[in-house]
Amino acid sequence: MSTDHPPGLDLDRLRGLLEREQPGLAQGPLTGRLIEGGRSNLTYMVSDGASKWVVRRPPLGHVLATAHDMKREHRVISALHPTNVPVPRPVLLCEDEEVLGAPFYVMEFVEGTPYRTADQLAPLGPERTRDAVLSLVDTLVELHAVDPASVGLDDFGRPEGFLDRQLRRWGKQLDASRNRELAGIDELHATLGRRLPASPAPAVVHGDYRLDNVLIGADDQIKAILDWEMSTLGDPLTDLGLLVMYSMPLGMADSPVSTTAEAPGHPDPAELIERYAARSGRDVSAVSWYTAFAWFKLAVILEGIHYRYTLGQTVGRGFDRIGDLVPVFIEHGLTTLQDGIQEG
Repeated sequence: MSTDHPPGLDLDRLRGLLEREQPGLAQGPLTGRLIEGGRSNLTYMVSDGASKWVVRRPPLGHVLATAHDMKREHRVISALHPTNVPVPRPVLLCEDEEVLGAPFYVMEFVEGTPYRTADQLAPLGPERTRDAVLSLVDTLVELHAVDPASVGLDDFGRPEGFLDRQLRRWGKQLDASRNRELAGIDELHATLGRRLPASPAPAVVHGDYRLDNVLIGADDQIKAILDWEMSTLGDPLTDLGLLVMYSMPLGMADSPVSTTAEAPGHPDPAELIERYAARSGRDVSAVSWYTAFAWFKLAVILEGIHYRYTLGQTVGRGFDRIGDLVPVFIEHGLTTLQDGIQEG
């Protein structure tokens, strides 16, 4: 069997490592391909013809700054795998850069679909779409119910002052990519700072929890939560705020960034919040702050992409329209702070 060699993945060296660390796991020569869709770390599907695994590694040529991510990602899925939280089974962590040129880890391949847009959800129909999105809430409740100390993650982050640090961090990110006037963004940042809520007890936070970072099975249940690179110990309501934000229509035709909110059957934000509150027992009265913070954070991220586009540092389609989205996200953030979450 011939073997492919995608950039950043030396299959012969990987096979040799598996033979040493997990004798008998791989039954033959390996093939591999890059899985599209990741925004930072690289993800590959590897197979020996009978079984499949996933390899995660840092971007090419960017080893030192992200090397720690691999250990953190592997650590969190290893800690959560014995719990009720659906994560892929970890196979091994390799910190020896001689193998692939960077630290990496291997985990089981999980069958499922990451739904990224309302159009992709539409063929499921309203009832199945509703079940899938409600399953997203229920799985988030399971994640936040894990006692960090009981799974060895009590030192996984610094929950004290978490929201204040997050707000300052994203403010600095904004300053780093300022190259035009953005009406309302300083007001949004300042208002978030003035209204900083008191955080509940810390939990394991995913950091980027949304429908396209989970795999949905044929039974419309979540089979695995993916992309743990932003996970930490912190305020669990930041995950809820981001999920709610992605469940609100953008109100912008032909947007280069899509939410799934327009899919027929998609529950409205108020229902998602109520379900999370009922199942978690947490006070969600400040959810508008967390949702507005999510709008702010995404506005900053998109402005950074727009800034790189103006410098000619982006490759691909759609980047020319990212800049138009930023004022939309700012306006949604300000409206959410002022009016709260409205039923759709």
